[in-house]
Amino acid sequence: MQVKHFIIGLYDANSYLINGKILVDTGMSTEGLISAIKENIDIEDLELIILTHCHYDHTASAQAIADMTGAKIAIHKNDEPLLSNDTVSAAAMFGYKAPAIKPDMILEEGDRIPIGNDEELEVIHTPGHTPGGICLYEANSKSLFSGDTVFPNGSIGRTDFQGGNRDQLTASINKLIELDVKTLYPGHGEVTSNDVNKQIQLSLRMSKSMLL
Repeated sequence: MQVKHFIIGLYDANSYLINGKILVDTGMSTEGLISAIKENIDIEDLELIILTHCHYDHTASAQAIADMTGAKIAIHKNDEPLLSNDTVSAAAMFGYKAPAIKPDMILEEGDRIPIGNDEELEVIHTPGHTPGGICLYEANSKSLFSGDTVFPNGSIGRTDFQGGNRDQLTASINKLIELDVKTLYPGHGEVTSNDVNKQIQLSLRMSKSMLL
């Protein structure tokens, strides 16, 4: 699996271009991200944009890129209706209106998304940061795209936004403990391959400790 990591603006989420045709999250800096993608592929080769959750810093550029390329947009069914909510999408927090995004694919737990080279992304529903947050696991490379569920060094997603729930987040991280993860591609922060399973265990401890 080939992954290109883009971080454009100061407050943007990470974006990941997978095998030259799948984009995970888009951030907010549309022109900058388009330029970065064009440096790596013919942008019209982009086939699918997967949104790990509904928050503005992950989704704002999605529709513009989809309109330019013809790529489809996918998001979990529980976050699809929240994309247009200024508060729940966190758009208002950034001083904007929620973007007008029209998803083409509605994802659910256990869906498998082919990404070429006999590889696929497994959709893992990980609510807690948002109701429809997901992680994506690629078994051959043992790669986890974790959105804002877990971050490096035991950090975890916030649950104080509307739609957040710490009990759900803890249960979601428990799911991730069962995976064998070599490389973590988080929604924010650096990509890491440093004993990732241990880092996820630390995230679980952090989440549990905040329930006490």
